[in-house]
Amino acid sequence: PGGGWWPRGGGLYYVDSEGTRVPGQAFAVGSGSTYAYGVLDRGHRGGLAVEAACDLARRAIFQAARRDAYSGGRVTVYHVGPQGWRRVSTDNVADLQERYAAEEPPL
Repeated sequence: PGGGWWPRGGGLYYVDSEGTRVPGQAFAVGSGSTYAYGVLDRGHRGGLAVEAACDLARRAIFQAARRDAYSGGRVTVYHVGPQGWRRVSTDNVADLQERYAAEEPPL
């Protein structure tokens, strides 16, 4: 998935290996994507503050890694806005486990 900012506002796209772009509101890709979608479907809504949206993204990846042995590693979250992009955070999935495991039941 990728995103960008244009005069009309922000956008999020899934770009496949052939270069086809599909616009959408949320995307999850890979073997853990079904678990990530569960979190995104439950928590995504219009007007989320930047930090709340970033937290939702980290929680989605945490749940994917919790259930899928092939998901994990380093998680870097970026915010894209009218002034460009910035890195919000970089975490290891093990750090997300410590942060969210007690409050997030398994999906």
